[in-house]
Amino acid sequence: MTGNAQPRNNALVRAGARVTVRQRPTPVPAAGELVVATEVAGLCGTDIQILRGSRKESASVLGHEGIATVVSVGEGIRDSFSPGDAVVINPTHPNDPGFLLGHNVDGLLQRRTLVPATAIRAGLVLGLDRRPEAELAALVEPLAVVNYALRALSRFRPSTLLVVGDGTIGQLAVRSAARWATTVKRTVLVHHGESGRQWTLRSGLPPDDSLVDGEDMTGMLREGPVGVLLATPRESTGPCLERVLRSVGDGSVIDVIGGVPPGLTVKSLPGTDLAGIRAANLAGRPDVPLTAERTATTGSRINLFGHRGVSNAHLGTAVSELVRSPERYRELITHIGDLEYASRIMSDLARGNERIADGRRVIKLAVRVTPTCRKGDD
Repeated sequence: MTGNAQPRNNALVRAGARVTVRQRPTPVPAAGELVVATEVAGLCGTDIQILRGSRKESASVLGHEGIATVVSVGEGIRDSFSPGDAVVINPTHPNDPGFLLGHNVDGLLQRRTLVPATAIRAGLVLGLDRRPEAELAALVEPLAVVNYALRALSRFRPSTLLVVGDGTIGQLAVRSAARWATTVKRTVLVHHGESGRQWTLRSGLPPDDSLVDGEDMTGMLREGPVGVLLATPRESTGPCLERVLRSVGDGSVIDVIGGVPPGLTVKSLPGTDLAGIRAANLAGRPDVPLTAERTATTGSRINLFGHRGVSNAHLGTAVSELVRSPERYRELITHIGDLEYASRIMSDLARGNERIADGRRVIKLAVRVTPTCRKGDD
């Protein structure tokens, strides 16, 4: 954009299960703040949970995945950022619970987003020297989460990777296991339902084995230690963890990467505070996640951990991977459109129980928010 006119700050604003495009005031940065223009943002599985009411969050504008461009810089940080800089905003603050982008702070599904000083001081704005293909920007943050998870699991040298959950995280984990979990010889993906399995089987990079939740997985998990990535919505975490614990043996390691309702316990791990275990690893810290050793009621000794958020290093690794091997991930961008298109898709998903839109399964919706701004633009 050029000239002195302030651009319209069109935004996807949610009200209950309905999402509409509305014009909001264009933010102006105070000292220590930034305003960024979202180029492409992604719709996350947690966003769908918020729209459906299973997660209670205060932000009117969702969106914590994507790439943006700096458009204005507040006093005190102009030596660090300039208009036209391409950036990724790390959505999870390591020590300020008041900043969680797209959850309790308005997110990237708008043309202009204010990045508060608390996020700047924590170093949550990562400058980019290279960008992946435009729509792949929607995969940067979830791929960074998968990077953290697989590197953590790989310390236990699993020969089988069991991924429970066939959304974006699950599909990314299957496609990147060879990059970051090099001891894995076999991948198994457990789907929510048959339609998800059929999508996976038709895809270009399916796992070695595909199951539907509820099918017996024990026979697939007998060889060597098993690494489990539990990428489930929070309401499914407990039941899915129970089924996993009945199937894996000694020395297995489980990453509870999905949501955990407060106070969740499972019968197979009596007295285990799952929410506390997950909360011990926040924003990619520590880099080697804290892990709890437990003995399940099945008699198996289990290593258990979880995490919320990633570090800038994980985000940078994800960008590099998407730049290096875009062909591995393009297929996961199943829906692409502007804000108006996204409002319809999001409203449809909010009202339904399946991840189907326009007659197709939604893995990742990439929203084209603002044309790319370059250095020198206003």
